[in-house]
Amino acid sequence: MTQPEERPYLGQNGPSPYPASELVRRTLWACVQATLFRWSPRPLHGWRVALLRMFGADIATGGGVRIFPSVRIIFPWKLKLAARVMIGPEVLIYNLAPVSLGYGANLSQRVHVCAGSHDFRHWSMPLDARPISIGDNVWIAAEAFVGPGVTIGELAVIGARSVVTRDQPARMVCAGVPCRPLKPRPDPT
Repeated sequence: MTQPEERPYLGQNGPSPYPASELVRRTLWACVQATLFRWSPRPLHGWRVALLRMFGADIATGGGVRIFPSVRIIFPWKLKLAARVMIGPEVLIYNLAPVSLGYGANLSQRVHVCAGSHDFRHWSMPLDARPISIGDNVWIAAEAFVGPGVTIGELAVIGARSVVTRDQPARMVCAGVPCRPLKPRPDPT
């Protein structure tokens, strides 16, 4: 008896885009992040910065970077943080491609920065990873989503629960689904 031909399915023949060495490194980081990082008391931002640096994150020295213990970062070695960056509670940085945050950038609680997706036009759904750049003194408000390949200009404000799929200009208040510039941001006093 012959087997019926199997129908195509999403993810079919989709190999891992990562070499074994990267998977091992990612697993080690996941263990450290789930224990030493996550269990550290809230005020120990320097401890969490040190752990991220041990795994290859490029973080400004002596810069008062604040990272909360509930933050999740997938690949520390693809993360670049300037001085005075603040990454708030329960932020997810899904950095399948490089993610950089400029001086004083602030990610509020439950922001999702996602530098990767999949090309749904193919059954194998290959990875589509594109860098994200968040400029100096950008504030991304609670529960906003920033997608692959996005650049956000300096001093921009991204409103709560916005979905950012395109570049956003500097010095603008931007919000919505999809996110768009609404009005100029006045200079902070």
